[in-house]
Amino acid sequence: RRLVKTEAAALWRPSVSGSLCCVTGAAEIISVFGYEGKEAQVSCSYDEGYESYEKYLCRNDCGSDDVLIKTTQGRNNKYSISDDTNKQVFTATISNLNQNDAGKYWCGVTRSGYDYYPAEVKLKVVTDTCCDSSTKVQSYEGGSVSISCPYESQDQNNMKYICRGNQPSSCLQQALITSDNRQNTQFSLTDLKESRKFTVTITSLTQKDSGSYLCGVKRNTGLDVFSAVDLAVRGERSKFKAENRT
Repeated sequence: RRLVKTEAAALWRPSVSGSLCCVTGAAEIISVFGYEGKEAQVSCSYDEGYESYEKYLCRNDCGSDDVLIKTTQGRNNKYSISDDTNKQVFTATISNLNQNDAGKYWCGVTRSGYDYYPAEVKLKVVTDTCCDSSTKVQSYEGGSVSISCPYESQDQNNMKYICRGNQPSSCLQQALITSDNRQNTQFSLTDLKESRKFTVTITSLTQKDSGSYLCGVKRNTGLDVFSAVDLAVRGERSKFKAENRT
């Protein structure tokens, strides 16, 4: 995911193949987010006329030792890069993310004399787990349960979904149901926009349905937002009621 802040102009500096100084600015500031152990993609737009030029991704002050990957390499350890000259965008991928990967990067274009830096990149790496607390819900075998998932007012029109487990990075891909597909044989989703919450109802419960769930809200920029639920499915209804009375 990326957020883009546009600045006035790109900055030029001596080529990485020549004498070096520090890069201090770029045409865009791009915020990129990624999960530990997963990958992050950095997409950098460049001006018309640079289609045939070498592009690269670098860190820190962007000296010779700071260049991580070039389009003339394609792949270098955990880094890979591709250039879509039709769209004038090159994309660098950083795989197997860890906290050491967090920080500042630069998108660079090699040219004679002074290199061209169309974007500064700020990468944030977060742990692929959620959350500090969870809502406890319980029901009985053969019954049903409704899980209430609150969200912020800014997310009113965004997609909502629920998945099993506690890994945010794969939650949407493994969603049991979404607000775009509100019902299937066991799950249904109702979005109560005035109350700023959505409710997921699970029917025909078995003990296999017990476990951790994540309520997710898709964000157009940045990472999706999650809340955690722990569901416990007890025995048949009579035993469940007896347990609750004790």
